[in-house]
Amino acid sequence: MAKAVILVIEDDPDIRELLAYTLGKEGYEVLQAPSGEAGLKAIAERKPDLVVLDVMLPGLDGLELLRRVKTDASTRAVSVIMVSARGEEADVVSGLELGADDYVTKPFSPRVLVARVRTALRRAVDAASKRDVEPDVVSIGICTLDSGRHELRVNDAVIDLSATEFAIIERLMRSPGRVFTRSQIIDSVRGRDYPVTDRSVDVQVLSIRRKLGEHANLVETVRGVGYRFRDEG
Repeated sequence: MAKAVILVIEDDPDIRELLAYTLGKEGYEVLQAPSGEAGLKAIAERKPDLVVLDVMLPGLDGLELLRRVKTDASTRAVSVIMVSARGEEADVVSGLELGADDYVTKPFSPRVLVARVRTALRRAVDAASKRDVEPDVVSIGICTLDSGRHELRVNDAVIDLSATEFAIIERLMRSPGRVFTRSQIIDSVRGRDYPVTDRSVDVQVLSIRRKLGEHANLVETVRGVGYRFRDEG
């Protein structure tokens, strides 16, 4: 089986070399980029399986790079682990809402990073297998979700969702009427033990409802339990 390709985007050469050495010892093919601009070019050309991305980059910073990767249909599926010295919840939530698969705060143990990389790659494989058995298109009433196109339409109008928002609405729409707790939403969207708070889920659901506008009530709150997509039966 071909080795997974990992791209390390880090402007500090010592940290970049350490990450490359650590991941290379685990059998991965490792690419390196010293800036956001170089990293974006490498992603477009090589389509790595996973990117280890520093947030604080000169010029094109990590969050903007992540936004571009996750809004481009040709690179959206690339897994991304954010790395930063900043561990504030706002920074974590920003990265996750843009579609990052994980977030590691410096300083960190190389063994911890390797474990996170393995988990992210495994989730990507599981998600691909799931897509092979689930239909791409789900239609419920006025809503049509196309996972292949990463597109949600309501009355034929395209709703602009972030990667995480799309993953949440997809989970709800694939089981209309079923109530999901916040923990179940986190587990299904990101995997178990993922560092997202219940509050983060609430914020993203509020954003989804705002984008749905007059159809916001399609995503219902079940008080004290969680959320569900209204089954229009």
